[in-house]
Amino acid sequence: MAPYMDGEPPNGDATPDSKPTPSGIQVIIVGAGFAGLTAAIECTRKGHSCIVLESYKNANVQLGDIISFGSNSGRIFNRWTGVPEKLLPICHVSECIKFKTWLGEDIYTQYWGSEEDNFGKRYNGHRGEIHKIIFDYAVEQGVEIRLGQQVTEYFENDTEAGLISNGERILGDVILGADGVRSKARMLVLGYDDKPKSSGYAIYRAWMDSSELAKNDLTKDLVIHGDTHTGWLGPDIHFLAASIKDGKEFSWVFTHKDERDVDEGWSEPGDHEDACRILEGWAPAVHAIVRMTPPDKLVDWKLVYRDPLPTWVSPSARIALIGDAAHPFLPTSIQGASQAMEDGVCLAVCLQQAGKANVADALRAYEKMRYERVRLIQKTGETTRDAWHKADFAKLKENPEVIMLKREEWILGHDAEAHAYEVWGETLKAVRS
Repeated sequence: MAPYMDGEPPNGDATPDSKPTPSGIQVIIVGAGFAGLTAAIECTRKGHSCIVLESYKNANVQLGDIISFGSNSGRIFNRWTGVPEKLLPICHVSECIKFKTWLGEDIYTQYWGSEEDNFGKRYNGHRGEIHKIIFDYAVEQGVEIRLGQQVTEYFENDTEAGLISNGERILGDVILGADGVRSKARMLVLGYDDKPKSSGYAIYRAWMDSSELAKNDLTKDLVIHGDTHTGWLGPDIHFLAASIKDGKEFSWVFTHKDERDVDEGWSEPGDHEDACRILEGWAPAVHAIVRMTPPDKLVDWKLVYRDPLPTWVSPSARIALIGDAAHPFLPTSIQGASQAMEDGVCLAVCLQQAGKANVADALRAYEKMRYERVRLIQKTGETTRDAWHKADFAKLKENPEVIMLKREEWILGHDAEAHAYEVWGETLKAVRS
């Protein structure tokens, strides 16, 4: 397939259920998280052949708690026939977030207003439940997903890329490393092992049934009126709580200082006493939420940090990193999953436009289209956290906009598919020069 220099999608209007023109490109994707599944679905939409290798042995493991997808990724879901209808019943619905001080005093209520009218639908819900819907949809579209895979080696040359998984040698035109912050592909791409470092913060988090909260005078108003969203802010700590499914389930998370040196992605069962010690002096409602959390639902998760990678593409440009493998986000960005999905969409378009003979151009164009946008959005995680943790709390009521969540058009109004088609020609020229 010849490159489309004018940016017109050769089969861009194809629905997920129609037959796209085969590209002849074989894509190997390592990791079946949101980055990997989106890449697989979108590559299938664009006529590429895909195989996904996932280390988990069971596709139905309901891992994690709440996850947020902004309007920029919501429009990706909306292109997948039947997916929005399955997401809506399990996703959070509220018109505002109520901000309070750590003592429980009201600061400001931020209403979303016409945000969805302006930018499109957003989806917030349980990570495991949403993941299962997307996983099942990928399988329905014909994506081959192999579970229980252990990738031990990557290799490439100018004409192909390959890996060893469970002792089997698998070859393709391109490999996408979508295996998260522990990505083994990162070593080949960078040429060295970039060790994580402590972010200086950790998170306590939980997802649980809300029936006990509904019986307690301190917490009942958070759940008996349907879905709500509340944030308590204090020095170096923020505590966010949301009820979901018409108030029947409840998720909470609080971020706090933690300087321990840990391996990346490290988590363990949470300790109620330690959590309440960190929250000493905070509003009784916050302590009640923690105390009523079942022990098996409380998770202590250490946040690690990585400096921005200098590149996401391997020397021969046959292997590319996507999602957390390329750019882990702080939770306060509220964009980590959305940016992972944008990666997959952009790559699928670039491969379609470049064609089988120009895969290296496609991967370099993907990086050029995505790198600066992702870097800027990553920074919003730090700026939001610092705005909440280092606010002048005595003056917040006079100047509440400093703690408002930023809802910016350049982030939420972005259409990754349309953008990739639009800038393809100029980007190809730039990477070739």
